[in-house]
Amino acid sequence: MSTRVGIGIIGHGFLAKTRSRCWARVFGIDVAKSMVAGRDPSRARAFAADHGWSRGGSIEELLSDPSITVVDLCVPQSAHRELCARAAAAGKHVLCTKPLTACTGQGCAPGAPREEIAKTAPRIMLSRACEDAQAMIDGCKRAGVQLFYGENWIFAPAFQRAAALNAASNGVILEMRGWESHSGSHSAYAKEWRHVGGGALLRLGSHPIGAMLWLKAREAARRGAGAVSVTRVTGAVADVTRAMSPGATCDVATGWHDVESWGTATMQFSDGSVGTVFGSDVMMGGMQSHMTILASDHRLEVALSPNDALRTYSARDGTFGNEYMMEKASGQAGWNHAMPDEDMSSGQQGLVQHVAECAANGTVTHCDGALGAEVVRVVYEAYAAAR
Repeated sequence: MSTRVGIGIIGHGFLAKTRSRCWARVFGIDVAKSMVAGRDPSRARAFAADHGWSRGGSIEELLSDPSITVVDLCVPQSAHRELCARAAAAGKHVLCTKPLTACTGQGCAPGAPREEIAKTAPRIMLSRACEDAQAMIDGCKRAGVQLFYGENWIFAPAFQRAAALNAASNGVILEMRGWESHSGSHSAYAKEWRHVGGGALLRLGSHPIGAMLWLKAREAARRGAGAVSVTRVTGAVADVTRAMSPGATCDVATGWHDVESWGTATMQFSDGSVGTVFGSDVMMGGMQSHMTILASDHRLEVALSPNDALRTYSARDGTFGNEYMMEKASGQAGWNHAMPDEDMSSGQQGLVQHVAECAANGTVTHCDGALGAEVVRVVYEAYAAAR
């Protein structure tokens, strides 16, 4: 018999809105949307009232509430380690969004200028980000709680189906290609290293990296061939918007201070297979999330976004009133992909369903802090290679 799962969200931005919708749709588990908290309790209370939460308040209030089982961290990565430690010490399971950690100035003097933080040696950044990730894992283990890594791609129906088909075959994955791209981040904070710890490769490329690592780990376990690890990483990054000439038309985000608007990484696995990922902030036409899996006896094309479940055409913007099309779509004119249920197709719904089931039934997650830590290592190895 499952038990009630009380959810507390820390943060009240874009991701918190998505998670609010998803927690409300969990089925088969008694889930309570208990509380929203933030550093500004008044904003948390306003968010709670607007998004169906029982109440809002301070982080201290949330962590001291014995009815809250899971803390969902929807905050910048610079706050992940601290809040994870506090939540675990309070006996709460932790769901942490990607990336698990990042180097946003750890080890620099308080108030260090952004230029100094961004110019930290890549190997030092790698060490500091991985240290934070391991501290989160260790803290949750000591407290006897689970650390869930919030990689939604793994729970997308298209990806889950692809993984099942791959498992049913007798083939071996030889090459993977994956990308997440759009026309620019929602947040101004995303344009400075001191706030986010990286650019497009970190924010967007983390998704396909995590999905590839998860697939290869499952394949290795299934085939009984021993663990498969990433043995070499190469990378390249650039702010490609710097190519803009004066007077040119531009409808993608610009103004990136010290982070890349485009990045790529290639992973070489210990079994000889490879994976290549891209992250880009200069792709128009809505969110593009895709993965190609090339195996020895099959090929899989996984389209998380967009997909062709529903396409629309309109001669002008506003034909469908204020109806939403898809994330990052610029309007309704022309051909569009009107996503029927973006929370489901992106994997966000499946992610919170999984967390609720694990928390209620005491089952151990397959999407944990160790996966998140390996994603962090790969990203920062790519940054080191790129410099």
